[in-house]
Amino acid sequence: MTNLSKLSTSDQKPFSGVSSEQITVFCDFDGPIVDVCDRYYATYELALAKTKEFYQIHGQKIMLQLLTKEQFWQMKQDRVSDLEIAMRSGLQQEQIEYFINYVRSIVNLPELLDLDKIQSGVNWALALLHSQNIRLVLVTLRENQQVKHILNNYGLKRLFAGIYGSQDINVAYVNNAQVKTELLKQAYSEHRGQINYMVGDTEADLIAAHKVDVEAIALTCGIRSAKYLKQYNPDYICNDLLSFTHCLLKINSQIHNCN
Repeated sequence: MTNLSKLSTSDQKPFSGVSSEQITVFCDFDGPIVDVCDRYYATYELALAKTKEFYQIHGQKIMLQLLTKEQFWQMKQDRVSDLEIAMRSGLQQEQIEYFINYVRSIVNLPELLDLDKIQSGVNWALALLHSQNIRLVLVTLRENQQVKHILNNYGLKRLFAGIYGSQDINVAYVNNAQVKTELLKQAYSEHRGQINYMVGDTEADLIAAHKVDVEAIALTCGIRSAKYLKQYNPDYICNDLLSFTHCLLKINSQIHNCN
C-alpha cells in the first residue's frame, strides 16, 4: 500500500503507460468532493439540545457533556457509533434512542445541507482530470437530486460522464456498503476503462471497489481516518482528491511500481 500524496515526478504522463482516454475514475461525493463536517456537527448539537429539551419537559434532568467539534469529528473518523457518541454526551437509556432518531430525521434538512461545502482543491483536481480526457464518474450514496443540485451550483456537473446516486435520502448517513456496491457495479458496467479507480473516504467505498475489482483509493480528508481505512486494505492512500490527481497525472511508471 502506497501513500500517493508523497509521490511526485516532473513527467505529465498518466499511470501504467496507458493513454488517459482509457482511464476511468469513479469518485464518491461526500468526503472526496464535499466537506460534511459542519453539517454533521450542527446536526449533533441540534439533536442533543432537542433531546435535553424534550426530557426536561417530561421531568428528567439531563447533565449534557457537549463534545467539541474536534472531539466529535475524531470519533466520526474512528467510526464511533451514534450510540457511543450519545453516551459520551451524557445521555442514557431511552434518551439515546430519541437522540439517534432525531439526528437521522434532521441531517438532510435543507438548512443543514446548506452547511456542506466543496473541499479545498476539488475544482482544480476535477478540471485537471477532465482536461486529460480521464473519464469521471460519480458514485455516491447521497440522494441523486441533492448531488446534481450542488454540482450545478458549483458548475461541476458537466465534468462527469455519469452520476450514480441513491433514491433514498437516508442511505448516505448510514453508509450502506451493499447499496454502494450495486451503484458501483452499474457505473462500472457502463463506463469502465482499461484502468479503473474507485476514490472514496469510507469503508463502503473500499468494500465496493474490492467487490467490483477496481483499484481502491482511500482519501483521508473525509469521515474516516487513515488508521481506520487501512483495515479495509485500500490499494493506495492519499490525503485528498487533488493529491491523488497530481500523482495520477505526473507519474511516468506503472502505479504498482510506486514506492
